[in-house]
This record gives sequence, C-alpha cells and structure tokens, in this order.
Amino acid sequence: MSRWRARFAAGLLALLAACSAQKAEPLPPGSVVLALGDSLTAGYGLAPEQAWPALLGEKTGWTVVNGGVSGDRTGDALARLPALLDEHAPKLVLVTLGGNDMLRRLPEEQTRGNLARILELVRSRDARPVLLATPRPSVAGALFQNLSAPSFYAEIARERKVPLIDEAVAEVLSDPDLKLDQLHPNAEGHKALAARAFDALRKLGYVRPN
Repeated sequence: MSRWRARFAAGLLALLAACSAQKAEPLPPGSVVLALGDSLTAGYGLAPEQAWPALLGEKTGWTVVNGGVSGDRTGDALARLPALLDEHAPKLVLVTLGGNDMLRRLPEEQTRGNLARILELVRSRDARPVLLATPRPSVAGALFQNLSAPSFYAEIARERKVPLIDEAVAEVLSDPDLKLDQLHPNAEGHKALAARAFDALRKLGYVRPN
C-alpha cells in the first residue's frame, strides 16, 4: 500500500471512529482529567508547567493530572493505571501511548491489546477515555516533515467506540521548529499540542462553548 493510500485509510478509520462515538457532555471547570502517557505527556526536558497537560488545564479550567512517565510502554502504563484511577477518580482520561512500544519494536498485537485494556479499564471506573495517536518513528518522516500515526489507533478507536485525536501529536513532531530533539516537543511544541488537543476536545463536546 502506498503512503498516500495508507494515510487515506487511517483518515477514513478516524472519521468512522469519530462518527461512532457519541457527542460528549462538557466537563465543567474543576473537573479532574488524567493525561496518561510517556515522555510526550510528562514534558521531557521541560518544567512541569510547560508540559501540554498543564497548559490544557489553563485553557479549560480543568484539574489536569500529568500521568506521563518517560520511557513508559503501554504495558507499563496499564500496570500503574489502577492506582492513578483510585487516587484521582478522573472524569476524563487522555491516553497518549505507543511510541515506546514502536521504538522497541514490540509486537503490534501486544500494543493494541494493552491500549484496548487501558480504554476498557478507564470506562469501568466511570471515566471517559480519549485516545491520542502517536506517530510511528521514522527517519524519512522526520526528514520530510511528514510523520503519521499507524492505522491501528483508528482501528482501536472504532472498535471500542472511543474518540480519537488522530493528527495532533504527529503534526507537532513533524515540525522541526517545535521539537527539542528527534522524539520530543520543545516548549513551543507543547503549547501547540495543548492548543490542538483543546480544539479537538471542544469539537468532541468536552469543552463548554464560550
């Protein structure tokens, strides 16, 4: 399959996932939101207040808990998720994982299975999950500023009827001016990611209209 066809297929799956997920009820200011992720969420190389979860909290008025741990694979995040849910009882969980699985060339089925279990565990605690796709590491994609997420994110979102934010992370990491290094956003990149996440969550209905 050509790169164009692969991206078209991923986009179509993302559209189907968005259509299959019901319109969300907005979360009022003060609501607890958990950002579950790896270094992209933790804010590698930056102060905590510069990471996109903190910036998203400023934009929304939510209390956004940064549950990012650098180096985490999906299995690591799955293992620590129950304690995070117990401690914070979030209403919404933003799941941004999979990059380290791909870097370590873990089997895709393992990554898919862990992500599916994370989404179902979130739902079992009366929280609403949203999946953010992570681009596949690619030297060529970085060189040509054209990183893209693998199609399995859209497939999982469609199968589990979970909202998907498909392009936000890939767009930021495709822009060299927004990167600290080959794998991580800089401070401006985190601002851009927070803005893209905010816009996507507003379209999904989670953010109250002004």
